[in-house]
Amino acid sequence: MQICNTIDQARDACRQARRAGARIGLVPTMGALHDGHLSLVRAAKAQCNYVVVSIFVNPLQFGPSEDFSKYPRTFERDRDLLERQGVNLIFAPSVDEMYPKDAITYVNVETLSERLDGKSRPGHFRGVTTVVAKLFHITEPEAAFFGQKDAAQVAIIRRMVRDLNMAVEILACPIVREPDGLAMSSRNAYLDADQRQQALVLNRTLAQVQKHFEQGERCTVRLIEAGKQVLQQEAAVRLDYLEIVNPDTLEVVESVAQCALVAVAAYVGTTRLIDNVVLQPH
Repeated sequence: MQICNTIDQARDACRQARRAGARIGLVPTMGALHDGHLSLVRAAKAQCNYVVVSIFVNPLQFGPSEDFSKYPRTFERDRDLLERQGVNLIFAPSVDEMYPKDAITYVNVETLSERLDGKSRPGHFRGVTTVVAKLFHITEPEAAFFGQKDAAQVAIIRRMVRDLNMAVEILACPIVREPDGLAMSSRNAYLDADQRQQALVLNRTLAQVQKHFEQGERCTVRLIEAGKQVLQQEAAVRLDYLEIVNPDTLEVVESVAQCALVAVAAYVGTTRLIDNVVLQPH
């Protein structure tokens, strides 16, 4: 397994792999890896014979009051996990390497980037699309693998790839959950024991929406109301949003006539967690 800290090193390694006939798969991460990330690595290995994992805590996607400085950084542990998975290359650049001091160019997917997380975290998705575009240019993967937990991010990156004619296939992999149903997230490390229990209400909320949907309810107002009744049972959890949207455009839908995304974000203590479920009419 090769570790590259510079853009030139990573670019050269990927070009050599491609010249040797490799199909390159990229898994972009911010490190602090868990089984959700490793499921993306396994998916990449199943479809590609050269797997690159980037580890980069991207300052552009953190707001002024967010947790950039305290975001967990566990490089040695991450490296060992990825080596055991048979990853070919880790790209772990510094902030200065990725962003020259006088950089003034950004990639922004208009409109979509202001929905869901973009509404409560202005500029967040501009940071995501800028860094992902850079990673695509550096590694030139045939396929890139993202988690369905970040469904809005997946929709926005897909739109960026489409609009900018990028030659990369975007693959979304299923949410990986703890045995009790909590969606795996690097931010779960911030939760104390009580908060960890409180956080389970996100999954229960989504399950309630899905249950009402399966019983025949299609009106999104009523489905959201059913979910909020569950969420309100956990007084310590503060709702950011609970919305039902088109999974491609992230626009709110009034009725679930086609595939729809139910997305929730909430604060457990000071930790913001997200989760979602897809409703699929038969």
